[in-house]
Formats: sequence, C-alpha cells, structure tokens
Amino acid sequence: MTTVALAVTDGMLHFELGMAFEVFGANPAGLADPWYRLAVCGPTAMRVGRFRLEPDHGLDRLPAADTVIVPGWANVDREPPADLVDAVRAAHEAGARVASLCTGAFVLAAAGLLDGRRATTHWAHTDVLAARYPEVTVDPDVLYVDNGSVLTSAGKAAAMDLCLHLVRLDHGSVIANRLARRLVVPPHRDGGQAQFITTPMPAPDHHPLAGLFPWALERLDQPLTVEDLARQARMSSRHLGRHFRTVTGTTPLQWLLTQRIRRAQELLETTDDSVDGIAAATGMGTATTLRRHFNRTVGVPPDTYRRTFRTRNRLG
Repeated sequence: MTTVALAVTDGMLHFELGMAFEVFGANPAGLADPWYRLAVCGPTAMRVGRFRLEPDHGLDRLPAADTVIVPGWANVDREPPADLVDAVRAAHEAGARVASLCTGAFVLAAAGLLDGRRATTHWAHTDVLAARYPEVTVDPDVLYVDNGSVLTSAGKAAAMDLCLHLVRLDHGSVIANRLARRLVVPPHRDGGQAQFITTPMPAPDHHPLAGLFPWALERLDQPLTVEDLARQARMSSRHLGRHFRTVTGTTPLQWLLTQRIRRAQELLETTDDSVDGIAAATGMGTATTLRRHFNRTVGVPPDTYRRTFRTRNRLG
C-alpha cells in the first residue's frame, strides 16, 4: 500500500485534507522506508476552505493508487460532484483501498461503496447519511469502521484515528505509535470507541484516572480485574466505570484488552518471544486466549502478523 491519493474537489474540508497530508505526505525522521508516495488528485485548481489548492494530477489517476482518501465533504445537503463519485468508484473497482474522513462518507455512499456495509461519519450527519442511503448500515457511535477495502471515519479527531489505523495496518504498531508521538496525538484509539461523549474531556494530566493508566500499563502481565483498578484508583467499581467512559469512551475491561493487544503487537514486531511467552507477558494467560482475542481484534493470527511485519521491516 505505497501510493496514497487524496481525492479532492471544490467544497472539501481543509482540516481533514491537511491531516491526511501530514500523515501520508511526509516521513518524519525516516520512520519507515519506503514510506507512502502521496498524490493530490482533483479536476482543477480549487478552493479548500480559505485556501487555494492545485492538485498534482486529475481524478483519472485515482485507479492507479493503492489507497484513496476522500476528505470531508462540506455541503452534505447536496450531492457530491459526479466526476469525483465516478473516479472513486473506478478506483475501488481497480482494487484500491478507499477510506473516507468525516463527511467524505457521503462520496463513498454516492458511489455505492457502502451499500450493504456498516459505516460512520460525523455524529451530526449520521441521520442524514442513513436517510439518504438506506442500503448503508450507519453506526453513529464509533470512531471509525474498517470493512477491509472500504473504511469510514467519524469527524475531526477521529479522522486522525483512521489515518493512524491505516499506517498501523501497513507498517505495524511500532511505526504507528512513533508517528503518533511525533504528531502529539494518542497512539491508538480503537474504532469501536464512542465518537461523541457528553461529558467534557478533562485535561490529559488532570483527571481521576491520570495515575491509574501508567500503573495498569506496568502490570499488563497480571490478571487485573475491575476491582483491582477501582482499588488502585480509590473509588468504587461503579464510579470507575463512569470515569473510564468519560475519559476513554469505553469500559475498563475493554481498555485493558486494547492495551494488551497493543503490547502483543509490539512484542510480535520487536522480539522473538514465543506466542506463549507473549500471552504471559500481556496477561492473556494462554496462547489460545491470545490468538482468539488477537485474531478478532487485529484480523489475523499472531503468527501471521509477526511474519508480515518482520518481512516488511527487513525489506525496509
């Protein structure tokens, strides 16, 4: 997945466009070699927000890309341009992986790529997407949805989550985490997390769980329970659950599982430890348990994941 094309036209949202350009258009400090070759594809010079943009290529270049990114579409009250819709459809038919950021999902839906699939978009527009395209199963409660060759994200910050998810799929967890640190964003938020949390988010280092997170991360090899976490945080299990939902958008056990899977990915990429050893080091207990959760979460068995990213790292 080396060539990434940004499919742009008048009316695109510059925030999501700039975010995708930042992730795929540069290789800070040589994180991976080769990195992506980025092409900005559009019909002509255009206005993106208050900026003038001149594409590198026309929309006819989209089918030559490995991955096509469709940034947010500003005016969801009207249909996206037919030439953009046709080009995105042609790219998918040619075998490209197609991902939308925020309201870019309306372009994918107009192209028929979301028919019969689960998808998401910015929470403020999920009702519109569902009403206009009834063949699409719209999920308003997640950060992003990965259908393999078609991916959609919720709005704004969730677009970064999907971009990092794509990097993780292509280059592995270690590279994605290093990139996230350079961009000063969270290294991994699972796509199933809630995209809209009614309680305001506290400052990163000034919330009731600030001390609990590093404590738990140092003890992933132990069979931690919700009661263990609550005891360490000096609160009841019920209050712990409320604070977890506020800060992370998920439950304590789901957060723990996500951290265990992340740690397993890093160990598979960077060590020769056996799957049994990694299961013990991540608190999964047995290789069978690790394989079950890893396969369900990542989409491939641990051994396949290790072979894939060890091969890519050697080639790089």
